[in-house]
Amino acid sequence: MKQKEKMSKPIVAIVGRPNVGKSTFFNRLIGAQNAIVDDAPGITRDRHYAQAEWTGKPFTIIDTGGFVPESEEVFEKAIREQTQIAIEESDKIIFLVDGKEGLTHIDKELANILRKENKKILLVVNKVDSAKEEANSAQFHSLGLGDLYTIGALGGRKIGDFLDVLCSEFVINTEDLKEDSQLRIAIIGKPNVGKSSLVNALIGEERSIVTPIAGTTRDPIDSIYQFQGEEILLVDTAGLMRRSKIRENVDFYSTLRTLKAIDRCNLAIILFDASIPLEKQDFRIVQTAAEKNIGVVLGINKWDLVEGKDTNSTIRFEASLREKLRQYDYIPVVFISAKTKQRLPKLLDLAKQVHTNRAMRIPTSSLNDDLLEDIKRYPPSTKTGKDIKLNYVTQVKTSPPVFAFFANEPDLVSESYKGYLRNRIRHHYGFEGVPLILVFKRKRK
Repeated sequence: MKQKEKMSKPIVAIVGRPNVGKSTFFNRLIGAQNAIVDDAPGITRDRHYAQAEWTGKPFTIIDTGGFVPESEEVFEKAIREQTQIAIEESDKIIFLVDGKEGLTHIDKELANILRKENKKILLVVNKVDSAKEEANSAQFHSLGLGDLYTIGALGGRKIGDFLDVLCSEFVINTEDLKEDSQLRIAIIGKPNVGKSSLVNALIGEERSIVTPIAGTTRDPIDSIYQFQGEEILLVDTAGLMRRSKIRENVDFYSTLRTLKAIDRCNLAIILFDASIPLEKQDFRIVQTAAEKNIGVVLGINKWDLVEGKDTNSTIRFEASLREKLRQYDYIPVVFISAKTKQRLPKLLDLAKQVHTNRAMRIPTSSLNDDLLEDIKRYPPSTKTGKDIKLNYVTQVKTSPPVFAFFANEPDLVSESYKGYLRNRIRHHYGFEGVPLILVFKRKRK
């Protein structure tokens, strides 16, 4: 049976030399101040990702640092490497130039690099803040990149017109908008934690090449696995690109590949290597998956390699892990070995249960009976002293679960109180491994 592929959201990278307004443009596209904006060149050090949408078409936008060709300065070299990865992984490239400063030799060098890519390139002239400044943009036609588009990112001039062009070729897959009952699992984690070994152990064949060298898996590999009479799609994802020059950009590449895999799946099995200390990147991957609102299971792989284990080792390890996970401590944990196949059936049982939890719907009567009692026992408070009254709650969506609370002052509900409500929902109904979305609406008089 041929598996119908579920496509990732389109990925769009913004590239350009330093200080042309990439971060300002990025913030304008996503409608939020997520990137640091400053007049000093090179202020964007870490790459930024965000989900954006225009006329119902979602896409991922990447803000990159200022590209300086051939520079051996360490910082500029690292930015150049990350920008190159973004170019290679994106579906479309926005080449941003500065309409006030005009054409520079760096613009020309970057145009030569982009021209070699087999990608759709949109040449965008920024800082064109009025119709009078349009004529100055004509000089950029000499770059030979086709049509150019003028915008004023700071004031929002012609942003909507450009987004119409950018999204014109994006296709809304109506099948993806429907509830999809098939379990699609992204196997994600840092390079060399055993992702390919796990897939091979489950399907019983060498579907993925397994070596101790990080980066053996370059592209996601799909496999269909029959488990307890159910077809499950497994997506093995890449770790590090096999090029020595991007060693220092492991986190960037890993995150980008994780994003692409997650967009095609409804559950992630995140693998940690039990034999090495956990790092920030491990938790960053958990955060990335959770923020995508899919189900999550943690697999502590290579448990067979841990020395000096006793009957309480898993208890201590899990307690320490949950303390570090903080707001993600609802994610179930299972200790496995892809090599010896230890607890692999339990791992998939957990994945199926989390998938079921994600589709669970709680009756409105139960929600109000249970949660309004919790709210009465511990009511919300504000620094202003205003009374907040939560009068009614209902679940408005599944996969992921979304709960709507109706209140007299919905904007004043604090993040800490939202955390309390999530904990009470979990206390009453479980939802293990599933992010919960809470929305607060004003009660109609």
